[in-house]
Amino acid sequence: MELKDYILMQFESLKRGMGRATKDLSFEELKWRPSCGCNSIGLLLFHLAKSEDSFIQNRLQNKPEIWTSEKWYEKLGMPETEAGAHYTIDQVNAFPVRELKDIQAYYDAVREKTISYLKSLRPDDLDKKYEFKPFGEMTTASIFSIIVTHTAQHTGEISYLRGLQRGMDK
Repeated sequence: MELKDYILMQFESLKRGMGRATKDLSFEELKWRPSCGCNSIGLLLFHLAKSEDSFIQNRLQNKPEIWTSEKWYEKLGMPETEAGAHYTIDQVNAFPVRELKDIQAYYDAVREKTISYLKSLRPDDLDKKYEFKPFGEMTTASIFSIIVTHTAQHTGEISYLRGLQRGMDK
C-alpha cells in the first residue's frame, strides 16, 4: 500500500468518527462549554477546519487559505483575520459558534482540497522537506501525520463533550 493511500484511509476513518460524534447535535449542544474558558464542540470543529486549511493551502502549497480565497469568513460571518487558534480565555468564551451545517460545510470544503492535493502527490513528494515553525524541518508526510493526529485528538475531545451532555449513543 502506498503511503498516500494509507493517509486517505485514515481520513475516511476520522470522518466516520467525527460523524458519530456530531450526529444530531443541537445548536445548544454545539455551543455548550463545561466551564468558563473551555472549548465548545463548535469551536473545536472550526479550529480543525481552519488549522487544516492553513497547513495544506498556505504552508504546503503556498496558496491563500480557502478561508480567504473562497470567502468562508463571509459565509460564516466572521472576520477575515480569524486565526482559529491560540485563543485567550476571553476569546474562547466569546467565540461565535455557528450552526453545525455551516461549520461542517467549511470543514468539508477544506478536506476536499486536502484530499485533492494528497491525490496529486507522487510518492517522492511526501519526502519533500519544509521549514515548519515552530516544529523545525518536516516532510510533507509528517505534516499529514500532524493533521491526522490533530484531528483524532480533537475528535476525542468532541466525543467527550458530547458524552458529558447526553452520551454517545443518545
